[in-house]
Amino acid sequence: MKRSFLALVAASLGSAVLSAPASAKVIELGATPTPLAAPVCPAAVPKSQCTIILTETTALASSSDSVVYPTTVRSPGRIVAYTLGLAKLAKSDITTLDSFYGGAPEVEIVVLRPGKQRKYTVTAVSKPNFIQPWFGQVTQFPLHESLVVQKGDVVALSVPTWAPVLAINLPPKPFQYRASRATGCASQSTLSTQTAQTTTGDTKQYLCFYTGTRVEYTATEVTTPPIPKGAVK
Repeated sequence: MKRSFLALVAASLGSAVLSAPASAKVIELGATPTPLAAPVCPAAVPKSQCTIILTETTALASSSDSVVYPTTVRSPGRIVAYTLGLAKLAKSDITTLDSFYGGAPEVEIVVLRPGKQRKYTVTAVSKPNFIQPWFGQVTQFPLHESLVVQKGDVVALSVPTWAPVLAINLPPKPFQYRASRATGCASQSTLSTQTAQTTTGDTKQYLCFYTGTRVEYTATEVTTPPIPKGAVK
């Protein structure tokens, strides 16, 4: 007896179900054993030395819980969201920071391709996001358009104005980050020189290096599912 076409298709689908599925994975780039938190000024630190504000630069986590460059992409895919820990600030402080750093607090997530001599080039960048309503919280922000990432890329946080995202007074070796500045590294939160990378193709040298500080961000990647063996291409 001849088998019908539908029966053949059903049999084919049945055998496919029995084979191992090829699925995308959801990975939180930058996540380490210490969970993200809203930064606070340590009790023993005077307000004038409470450097929890990141200003006019792009920050790249270089160590978190001793995990080196934790936002490094291991498998190709797309960045679909990012999460920030944002400090709670007084209204008067917000007004002062808005005035000094060129406007309201905004951030962008950027994909960087490493080069020689600590130079990084932007391959993708998200739209700016106004973050003030979420001060004092750890919040995940979905992207309007996902960003393509390749193996070896790193994900950084660009701050064209200012953002309260720095956790300070941490152990110096396990927690470190680099900023997109080649000079003027003396202070990590009071500089007013614009170096934030916000344009695809922009290359900057990351020579400013800070220890004992964590940039409170992670990025959510959905990996590209592998092509199953024997699949019709």
